[in-house]
Amino acid sequence: MKHLIIIAAILLLSPQPPTLKMALLKYSGGGDWYANPTALPNLAKFCNENLKTNFETDFETVEVGSAEIFNYAFIHMTGHGNVVFSDAEAENLRIYLMAGGFLHIDDNYGMDPYVRPALKKVFPELELIELPFEHEIYNQKFQFKNGLPKIHKHDDKPSQGFGLFWEGRLVCFYSYESDLGDGWEDQEVHKDSEETRQKALKMGANIIKYNFEQ
Repeated sequence: MKHLIIIAAILLLSPQPPTLKMALLKYSGGGDWYANPTALPNLAKFCNENLKTNFETDFETVEVGSAEIFNYAFIHMTGHGNVVFSDAEAENLRIYLMAGGFLHIDDNYGMDPYVRPALKKVFPELELIELPFEHEIYNQKFQFKNGLPKIHKHDDKPSQGFGLFWEGRLVCFYSYESDLGDGWEDQEVHKDSEETRQKALKMGANIIKYNFEQ
């Protein structure tokens, strides 16, 4: 099943890519993993229109400890609060990421103190590294010369993009103080301007493109 991740990544960029689905990670601890329900459908549609991908516009929900995560090359994780991984869940996620999977974590505000220890349980030997503005993830189909775009204010901290690298490959991208997912949602949800939404969607498309081409 692990090989499905690698196969999906190769086929996505083939001349006639098959239909794929994005997945949303369901975790324990009380955090609202289900936040931003319209985000992934809008991102899938944007990628199909601008990257010529072939994502279904609905998504699957997968649990951290489930074997189902191996069916998806891109998994999105979000929320505002607590995140808890059991030992078995951490090991399952570790194997998934080492086997070619990719996890995008989007701090929806308040997630940071919890997601960092959770990731440390998955990869105790790795450290989150802030990616420089010159990193390829910011220079794909769309250019972000100043790095991760700021979508929502929250604490007025600068937005930052962090990564976990396993054997030189970016296996997890963590968008902090940006709130990309809010920008991906339907416009009426957060009342963001179309310019702001476009920034968020373009950065999301960059993440997708970088993941499947790295």
